[in-house]
Amino acid sequence: MKQSTIAERRERVLRELPDLREIVRGSLLERVIRHRDGCPKCAAGDGHPVWVLAVGYPGGRTRQLSLRAEQVPQVRAWLANYQQLKATVEEVCELNQRLLRPEAAKRPRRRRARA
Repeated sequence: MKQSTIAERRERVLRELPDLREIVRGSLLERVIRHRDGCPKCAAGDGHPVWVLAVGYPGGRTRQLSLRAEQVPQVRAWLANYQQLKATVEEVCELNQRLLRPEAAKRPRRRRARA
């Protein structure tokens, strides 16, 4: 692939980046909280469903943020934006590696030694 084609592809990929103001890293979890006593719903075994955004940090620490049900679609979209950003960064890195290689036409051909 020609260097100009690679550069054009890189620009096209970068134009498809999500809005970086709408991005979050982590995992969306649905948990069930159960009270020990005094709650008829918990006593029946149903519990209270809650949504949590779990974010891992170096050293094995995890922060969990409780979410309201109406925030879940927004968090799902922001998580998808994060995954798209990661994939885009990987693709741009691959294209940049190709740009660092000399073009085939400029590269001198090596002659094989005859046996």
